[in-house]
Amino acid sequence: MAFSMGPAEGEDEVVSSINTTPLVDVMMVLLIIFLITIPVVVQTVKVDLPKEANVPTQTKPENIVISINRDGEIFWDQVLVPSSQALLDKLKVEAVKLPQPEVHIRGDMDARYEFVGRVVFACQRAGIIKVGFITEPPVRGG
Repeated sequence: MAFSMGPAEGEDEVVSSINTTPLVDVMMVLLIIFLITIPVVVQTVKVDLPKEANVPTQTKPENIVISINRDGEIFWDQVLVPSSQALLDKLKVEAVKLPQPEVHIRGDMDARYEFVGRVVFACQRAGIIKVGFITEPPVRGG
């Protein structure tokens, strides 16, 4: 009496079931990798960020107010400055004063950032230490 465990000799049987063991193994490895790497990515450097403090600016006569309209025209107090070089020359004169005056920039909301950036760059080149931006306070809903 002969006992056979498979198909008869010469006959190949087609296996129609999917072996999911390798797929489960790969998914488990990926899960473990993600569980290990996510806490490393989420950790950041401990930094004490400053708290928001919106204090109204004390306007002093020695402060310089530079306004920029939506067309990019620059005004020193209320007088039009013809060019960036003229602005730089005026700022260099103010930068050597002791105490050095603050520069307050009032940029139109619709002005391109480039126009405001030119004024900030001129302040840096002239050696102005304190540069601030004047904004409208937010409207409180009530």
